[in-house]
Amino acid sequence: MEEKHQTLKELPVSERPYEKCEKNGTAMLSDAELLAVILRSGTKDQTAIDLATKVLSIDPFYEGILGICHTSREELQKIPGIGKVKAMQILCIAELSKRLASAKVEDKISFHSPASIADYYMERMRHLSREEMILIFFNGKNKVIKELTVSVGTVNQTVASPRELFLEALRCEAVSVLMIHNHPSGDPTPSRQDILTTKRMKEAGEFLGIPLCDHIIIGDQTYLSFREEHMM
Repeated sequence: MEEKHQTLKELPVSERPYEKCEKNGTAMLSDAELLAVILRSGTKDQTAIDLATKVLSIDPFYEGILGICHTSREELQKIPGIGKVKAMQILCIAELSKRLASAKVEDKISFHSPASIADYYMERMRHLSREEMILIFFNGKNKVIKELTVSVGTVNQTVASPRELFLEALRCEAVSVLMIHNHPSGDPTPSRQDILTTKRMKEAGEFLGIPLCDHIIIGDQTYLSFREEHMM
């Protein structure tokens, strides 16, 4: 005899995510229940909570909600019951979480403080599966003129030349430059290439009169500042 699948409506009221949320607030919901509220429905064979649980188990390296930030629409749509719309909803949740984390420190960011800079860019960059480099250009009052993504590299190496970077600095009439990039491994320890790139950037900046004020590497909830470590 085929086992009858229990739907959300057949669950006790106290276990239904919508009703539980309304009665007790969002903080009382589990990760799967929160996601189930967003997904709204499951399939004929599984509840929205069952479906949410599968989504939260999608990444073999990052458990739970953190895995959402490390997946793609194609991977999500491989889960039965997750179509294009639900996949986009999930990815939008991940993007919102990153922006919320950045927004909390946006008004407090100080470009004189490597820790403050790392806090601002942490959620945006620590989940990336490839290395990305961001250049920040400053004017004479140490105000940001422009932020530019100049390189998207392989899993463990960006490709950026001083010529490419300082051409943009000259166009912006910048008086100083800050480099930021991430390490997908989560370990911000600089590679030989990182050290070489920083050295070349520093020398080029000194020659052009547009100094490199720091190079910050973003890891997983940690960072490294070349300036703080006296490496430049």
